[in-house]
Amino acid sequence: MQATDTPSEVSRPVLADWLRLQQTGGVGLLTAHRLLERFRTPTAIFAASRSALLELVSARQADALLSAPAGAAAADMERWLDAMQAWQAQSGNRLLPFGDPDYPEYLSQIVAAPLLLYVKGRAGLLSRRAVAVVGSRNASRQGVLNAQQMAQTLSEAELTVVSGLALGIDAAAHLGGLNGPGSTVAVLGTGIDRIYPARNSALARRIAEEGCLISECALGTPPARDNFPRRNRIISGLSRGVLVVEAAARSGSLITARLAAGQGRDVYAVPGSIHATLSKGCHQLIREGARLVESGADVLHDMQMLTDAEAGARAVLDDSFVDRVLDAMGADPVQAEVLAVHLDQPPAELQGQLLALELAGLLERLPGGMFQRLRA
Repeated sequence: MQATDTPSEVSRPVLADWLRLQQTGGVGLLTAHRLLERFRTPTAIFAASRSALLELVSARQADALLSAPAGAAAADMERWLDAMQAWQAQSGNRLLPFGDPDYPEYLSQIVAAPLLLYVKGRAGLLSRRAVAVVGSRNASRQGVLNAQQMAQTLSEAELTVVSGLALGIDAAAHLGGLNGPGSTVAVLGTGIDRIYPARNSALARRIAEEGCLISECALGTPPARDNFPRRNRIISGLSRGVLVVEAAARSGSLITARLAAGQGRDVYAVPGSIHATLSKGCHQLIREGARLVESGADVLHDMQMLTDAEAGARAVLDDSFVDRVLDAMGADPVQAEVLAVHLDQPPAELQGQLLALELAGLLERLPGGMFQRLRA
């Protein structure tokens, strides 16, 4: 599927004011949001009187806000604006300032929401229901398979899968999301024109076509240690819940999970062996109140996202249908495509029916698009 959202360009004067607000010395995100709550736009902030500004900020901050860039700073801003306008003019690229009608509503509700988002791909995904799937970069083989399988189950239920494009669990989550209609959103800790790690470049290109890449970092921003914890608040902020598949005791995934809890999102964790290092973080989250889950279906149940799926299950789960599917499956794992041939059903239609059967506990989804019956 190709990117279908039509880019809407932000004008240069409006962009200049957003950039100026971002770059005003001594004015951080919390202060910027306090000002925006009162004045609504950066343009109105810069047009306000000093006395009006002093009701919200210190004298030093007010003076900084009223001092327009000059000299080298003004020249630098013009270069930044040239680059940003050239970037947003490219097909599939968008700049979304805070307060834009297309700015993701769920993200706008968090403390310190980004002032400006760089978006590449299907921007409409940012407003859909989403679940973050995160975990270790040095994941086990089983963890990678679990992440992809669970993400695919969520995506097939039309939830968008959000993650951070890292190696390991993140990459697997994105692949699983791409395998369903929910698709996936990757939140970068670099400029959106800089893909990190390079090993995920091909995956990033596919996400740009079929899903969505976003970043709050300026164009050209290289990988930096501080950027990745900051981007975690965006991963959780876009999502209704965060699922941690594998994580060590001290892991960036735990930061994302705790940010999610602080934002009022649900947190889910996959348990593992008590001897496995990559289970320590998940077990810690469970002790702190995260919900223990073993499948994507568990997440859907907990989020009460199964209304449509359960209605579909009631429509198809008559004895004759169940018997026909289980007979076609046999005792061994089988590919969905093979089942579609045996049952003489369109593959896309069968996927929905298999999801209903999975949610009903009658079969299990295995890695590689395989299914295994759970009832004799």
